[in-house]
Amino acid sequence: MAAATASPALKRLDLRDANALFETHGAEEIRGLERQVRAEIEHKKEELRQMVGERYRDLIEAADTIGQMRRCAEGLLDAVRATDRYCARLRQAGSAAPRIPRAPPQPQPPSEKFYSMAAQIKLLLEIPEKIWSSMENSQHLQATQLYLLCGHLHSLLQLDSSSSRYSPILSRFPILIRQVAAASHFRSTILYESKMLLKCQNVSDQAVAEALCSIMLLEESSPRQALTDFLMARKAAIQKLLNQPHHGAGIKAQICSLVELLATTLNQAHALFYTLPEGVLPDPALPCGLLLSTLETITSQHPTGKGIGVLQGEMRLCSWFRHLPASIMEFQPELRTLAHPISQEYLKDTLQKWIDMCSEDIKNGITNLLMYVKSMRGLAGIRDAVWDLLTNESASHSWEVVCRRLLEKPLLFWEDLMQQLFLDRLQTLTREGFESISGSSKELLVSALQELEANNSTSNKHVHFEQNMSLFLWSESPSDLPPDAAWISVANRAQFANSGLSMKAQAVSPCVQSFCSALDSKLKVKLDDLLAYLPSSETPLPKDPSPVHQAKNSAFDRYADAETVQTMLRTQSVACVKYLVGCIQAELQTIEEVTQDQKGILHGTKLHAVLFMARLCQALGELCPHLKQCIVGKCGASEKPSREARALKKQDKGRAQEVLPAQAQWQEVKEVLLQQSVMAYRVWSSALVKFLICGFTQSLLLSDAGSILATATNWDELEIQEETESGSSVTSKIRLPSQPSWYVQSFLFSLCQEVNRVGGHALPKVTLQELLKTCMGQVIAAYEQLTEEHQEKKEGTFPMTQNRALQLLYDLRYLNVVLTSKGEEVKSGRSKPDSRIEKVTDRLEALIDPFDLDVFTPHLNSNLNRLVQRTSVLFGLVTGPENQFASRSSTFNSQEPHNILPLASSQIRFGLLPLSMASTRKAKATSKGIETQAQDAILKPAGALLGWLPGTLQSR
Repeated sequence: MAAATASPALKRLDLRDANALFETHGAEEIRGLERQVRAEIEHKKEELRQMVGERYRDLIEAADTIGQMRRCAEGLLDAVRATDRYCARLRQAGSAAPRIPRAPPQPQPPSEKFYSMAAQIKLLLEIPEKIWSSMENSQHLQATQLYLLCGHLHSLLQLDSSSSRYSPILSRFPILIRQVAAASHFRSTILYESKMLLKCQNVSDQAVAEALCSIMLLEESSPRQALTDFLMARKAAIQKLLNQPHHGAGIKAQICSLVELLATTLNQAHALFYTLPEGVLPDPALPCGLLLSTLETITSQHPTGKGIGVLQGEMRLCSWFRHLPASIMEFQPELRTLAHPISQEYLKDTLQKWIDMCSEDIKNGITNLLMYVKSMRGLAGIRDAVWDLLTNESASHSWEVVCRRLLEKPLLFWEDLMQQLFLDRLQTLTREGFESISGSSKELLVSALQELEANNSTSNKHVHFEQNMSLFLWSESPSDLPPDAAWISVANRAQFANSGLSMKAQAVSPCVQSFCSALDSKLKVKLDDLLAYLPSSETPLPKDPSPVHQAKNSAFDRYADAETVQTMLRTQSVACVKYLVGCIQAELQTIEEVTQDQKGILHGTKLHAVLFMARLCQALGELCPHLKQCIVGKCGASEKPSREARALKKQDKGRAQEVLPAQAQWQEVKEVLLQQSVMAYRVWSSALVKFLICGFTQSLLLSDAGSILATATNWDELEIQEETESGSSVTSKIRLPSQPSWYVQSFLFSLCQEVNRVGGHALPKVTLQELLKTCMGQVIAAYEQLTEEHQEKKEGTFPMTQNRALQLLYDLRYLNVVLTSKGEEVKSGRSKPDSRIEKVTDRLEALIDPFDLDVFTPHLNSNLNRLVQRTSVLFGLVTGPENQFASRSSTFNSQEPHNILPLASSQIRFGLLPLSMASTRKAKATSKGIETQAQDAILKPAGALLGWLPGTLQSR
């Protein structure tokens, strides 16, 4: 296209004339040119936008700089004008002042001048020794005065040496010039020692005031500069304290020294620089203005009565002292500028800026120090030491007054500087501790699973118990009963004391017990360490947390963050449990993927590992009491579960009950554990159903005559009377099945045997219900397959006779009664039979003569009822207590009703056996149905194992 190949300049030229453009280009070319022009417009807009954005920031900075320069120039001009006005006033005052005529100096005799020079030389030679002596005694102000006197002597001698009369004497004593040169280094030494003294915290206020006066005299600085020097020295002291070599036992001392240094700095700042307002009487117990008073004492002249001469003591007793000139005897240091008091506003702003400046260093330093604290007990010890120190400091009334005068607000060391740092370190220690517990728990879980999967022999008794729980349940050991069981009742027994019998009642294997014991011991160590940071049960907490109430009792509330710490502990504990549950879930998923298509895994090592994890999740909440204490808290975990249950039952049912967040989180953790346990049991139950149904279906579908006869059982022969059309009665005999087929009995017995092998009395109820439901579904599928094959009428198959159809119908109805849980039907109010069962039943009934079926049905139902009652003990673990019923009526003389097995028509091995009167409680329908059912299975009393256990085939 011409438009596509044309240059941009040509396109722009073409766009000037619209008519020419339409004459030379087509519609598509014009649209292409339009798109190109619009794209170029947008590109130019974006370039302009970026250029303006980049230059705008430079423009703003330039404008700010110009404004700052203008303000600086105006301030400089104002200062120059003020200086000119001040100099003009000084010239006017000097010209107006009367001149006092000076008396002519009286010439001194030559001998007196000689003695005066000798005395000055003597004094100049002794001053260095006096300065060193003062420095050794930490009298920095005295050393400064002597140094300034030495300079004054040097100036006098230099002035006198200008005349030719004394030059021969000076030439004879060149040591004088050397002495002054040697004394010049005293200035730096005195300044260094004075500034070093400012960094010490264990010095008196007077010593600090003298050191500051020395610095002011030597550097000719103002009180404001002295305040800055003082605060900078203390900042350097703080940094030095924080950068000391760290040792575990010295962290507490370093932090306490830091707090003490901060408090001392504020107290000394008040004593040195604060001046009382006019009209306020001074407090003798709270000195202030010490710097100005010390400076005034040093620099004021002697006639006022306040000055103190430099030359005192033994020097005035020397014979040559009287020959010194008056300017030396009455020498006083002078300041070049007047020492004005520091205003309260400036003092407050300076101290606040210093505190803000030091806060970052203090926080970083304390954070680094706390890195060396490896336990929460150590953190609690440091916090308590700081609390003791600040409480003793704030016990006196002066601390509150000092903070109010200097800062106009209280200084909160703990709340502003340390509390969050301690909480951060506490969170780090808690997280690291629970991560370690999670890692060790995962390693323990993996090692236990490897031991279960690798050990197939009976050398390890605990592993063998894990493979067959019934061996553990019916074995005796010395730890079955606690040693104090004879004289201490269950109510008065220790909270966490679990006997071996109670473990067997809950079907908790030794491997699970050892795992939970190891986990609980680690949680106990971590919990005991953290409880040192929390208030003990004997510590009364203040009801009024206001700062006013707090200040009267202590410096700060040590346990103000107890709820935060408890929440932190609860969060980490829940995360640890969820991590463990995640590991178990991953292991289950791996095992399920590996064993999905394998056969004969029912008694394999993989399924033993699955059962171990199911029991572990089921028992973790009960056998790890410190886990509950970590989540609920010490007070919430101290009460027994039975007591909690009774308390909840006593509450008003119509009123909404308040659930604490900790209790709700604990319930959530238990629900997660129980759901994971149900998931693990589901893997076992699916493998069990697959294994049993395979043999059941294979036996059911055998169609040859020999197999059918081999699985046949006993039939009853009954005499019935029928009425003929003439009204007479005819007696006839019929034969009906009274027992299920052998493969049905083998299937149910194997099911009970496998459930008993894993500790069926402690299985969650939802697991049993799912197991029975899955079994029933597979049984129906097998019967559907059988009826469909016979409906097709394949060649070579044995025909379906009426007797076989009657036996199959009897077996199906019996399996339906045994494998269908009545509890769910009663609870949900539905008793409608399954459509699949009705369909299979209709197919089987179609193979029976209708007239015979009408005659057989009442007697078949009677046989079925009697069979269910007779086998309710044998298959008790599967049928459950709701299916163990008795419709036999009998009269008893006793007032208490008894529930006994009905007598069979034929002689049976057992006599009348009493059944337990456990009634099925109709629980309310809640969202936590799975948890409630699983808890009912876990918390069975120990007496359930001592009494008669259905389906175990064990005699007491």
